[in-house]
Amino acid sequence: MIIVMKARANDEELQEVVKKIEELGYKSHIIHGVERNVIGAVGDERGKAKLQSLGVLSGVENVVPILKPYKLASRDLKSEGTVININGKVKIGGEKIAVIAGPCSVESEEQIVESAHAVKEAGADILRGGAFKPRTSPYSFQGMEKEGLILLAMAGKEAGLPVVTEIMNPQDLDLVARYSDILQIGTRNVQNFALLKEVGRCNKPVLLKRGMSTTIDEFLMSAEYILSEGNNDVMLCERGIRTFETATRNTLDLSCIPVLKEKTHLPVIVDPSHATGFWTYVAPMSYAAVAAGADGLMIEVHPHPEQAESDGIQSLKPEKFAALMKNLEGYKKAAGRL
Repeated sequence: MIIVMKARANDEELQEVVKKIEELGYKSHIIHGVERNVIGAVGDERGKAKLQSLGVLSGVENVVPILKPYKLASRDLKSEGTVININGKVKIGGEKIAVIAGPCSVESEEQIVESAHAVKEAGADILRGGAFKPRTSPYSFQGMEKEGLILLAMAGKEAGLPVVTEIMNPQDLDLVARYSDILQIGTRNVQNFALLKEVGRCNKPVLLKRGMSTTIDEFLMSAEYILSEGNNDVMLCERGIRTFETATRNTLDLSCIPVLKEKTHLPVIVDPSHATGFWTYVAPMSYAAVAAGADGLMIEVHPHPEQAESDGIQSLKPEKFAALMKNLEGYKKAAGRL
């Protein structure tokens, strides 16, 4: 259920509704809107009749059932798009297209610092870099772990960029959160519900990647796990799905962007690097993603991709990334974005 407050309802009336919701055994989630606030009441579906009675409380305009299984992620709960503020420096959602860029993995101090300065100079907003790397083979490079986190945070600070990195294990949450500004949930962990719940209890924005075979509704239900624990700062990342096609690493599902925009208020990011698997396709798919309505891009950039420990073939060299960023301006303007 969502409880829609009157436009002039005060904080005392809002808190009274929250109190009643929790007395009925439900979790309350306050969503602050431009004109009015709404409260999501999440819990046992059998108690809807009790929640309907909240309509008599002072300050309540209406009580509306949400039919979709993803209650908090649904546009029924919040009609306007969510804008996530990263350290007061970057906003994801809204009019501006946010660009996240950097290498697949942190490999050395020199490599990550050079990458950070290169993407910053080209106009990127956020630095990416993996410290814990989930790999198909147990014999592949697994990341520098804590040392990688320290180097990533240092490079981000030096370049003046917030950083995002992947968390794989709930027991590493405190460590990863200490050094990163955004927690990334990778494609292989999109339905790791224990991990989703843990990051939902953490006061850090979350970038949730779509699984290779995850439907849109399953994707939104994974986001719901995070939201239901109290973390409202969730962004969704389309990074390609598994199909019969072998010409690219995955198949970039551009159609999911307008579908997600219709179904949810959460920002949508597109990762054309993992979706295509080849650097030559990254730029055109970036432009297409912006045209389709994406709120941001996540692009792999490496100063020496031929020497990269992972995903070198899909990583742009700094000069190619700079050219992409320059060309992107025209597509952003055409799409009515900044």
